[in-house]
Amino acid sequence: MAEVLHPNLTTAPVPVKVVPAEKVETNRLKTEEMILNIGPQHPSTHGVLRLEAVLDGELVIDVVPHLGYLHRCFEKHCEAMTYPQVVPYVDRMDYLAAMNSEHGYALAVERLMGIEVPEKVEYIRVLFAELQRIASHLIAVGTFGLDVGAFTPFLYCFRDREDILEMFEKTCGARLLYNYIWVGGLSHDLHPDVLGMVRAFVKKNRATHKEVNELLTFNKIFLERTANVGVLKPDVAINMGASGPMLRGSGVKWDLRRDDPYSIYDRFEFEVAVGTGMIGQVGDCFDRHWVRMLEWEQSLNIIEQILEQFPQNDKTDVQKAIPKRIKPPVGEIYSRTENPRGELGYYIVSKDNVNPWRVKVRSPAFTNLALLPIISRGYLMADLIIILGSIDIVLGEVDR
Repeated sequence: MAEVLHPNLTTAPVPVKVVPAEKVETNRLKTEEMILNIGPQHPSTHGVLRLEAVLDGELVIDVVPHLGYLHRCFEKHCEAMTYPQVVPYVDRMDYLAAMNSEHGYALAVERLMGIEVPEKVEYIRVLFAELQRIASHLIAVGTFGLDVGAFTPFLYCFRDREDILEMFEKTCGARLLYNYIWVGGLSHDLHPDVLGMVRAFVKKNRATHKEVNELLTFNKIFLERTANVGVLKPDVAINMGASGPMLRGSGVKWDLRRDDPYSIYDRFEFEVAVGTGMIGQVGDCFDRHWVRMLEWEQSLNIIEQILEQFPQNDKTDVQKAIPKRIKPPVGEIYSRTENPRGELGYYIVSKDNVNPWRVKVRSPAFTNLALLPIISRGYLMADLIIILGSIDIVLGEVDR
């Protein structure tokens, strides 16, 4: 596998070394290997992911993810759709972070056409993208707690996620699949009540963040189940194309919002969270969880800055920059954004028509899932469920 250099890597990258199943050393008696089919386990894997685990007793020798079929083929469908008609498809790709998917797609087409959107639209987009990031991380943290056996934090996380969905519903009428961020603008202006709701939410959500840390993050059982489990080395993460909390959990400080800024992210101050091996080894399941907890907090910081800077007296029509006919010139573009699971990239080819000639998506969940066999070998069967949960996959992104 070719080496990939990374500006934040402190040591020289080395080729990925995958340990063959027959080379895994144990200090146990050799028993007959058994193949066990596992799944669906995670709430987002119903019907579309099966793990084929090769076990020696309870020891994981190898694991192969088998992807199912969502039967949407959205990338192919896009060739028959106009550019605005593609937005509902990207909604369904990552249904836990639809705002982020829409944001990335709209930016890609706008760059292809050279469209500049009003400042007010940029603020609303980033506000909703960060609220969506928190909502997605709430699901990731809550369900990860369930994987370990903790139920109460899951309820707290879902309770606060409902507040975010209520704000989205009040603005655009939808709770999960929004079709809100359009090429050149937005489908609706902010509802007059939403900014007040956001202020109240930030205060409440900071308290929830503290409660989840007390109940889950530093719980003795949680620490023992996640620390030193599923360790992903930074050089392996980079060479395999990991991104988002999966990459940052391994100590690599790489966040597109800071390192390749888009929209108005360069106006806000925030820290890029990375795993440090605070409890176990750098890159273990705990570090990936901890990075999501820190990012949740940083998103609240960004939202507070948006509230301070928001142009409240700006009466600009949020559909002012939307072209009457969206028809990019002949060309191609690859545009990427930081979604809650990592780098979400759109490669679009235009043949000077009202529908794209080709749309190809670089989805973070698909790339991150490819690491599962590497970080699972040599751990116990019970750890495999924890490791899968720490990746935070959404199967709509994996099987497009």
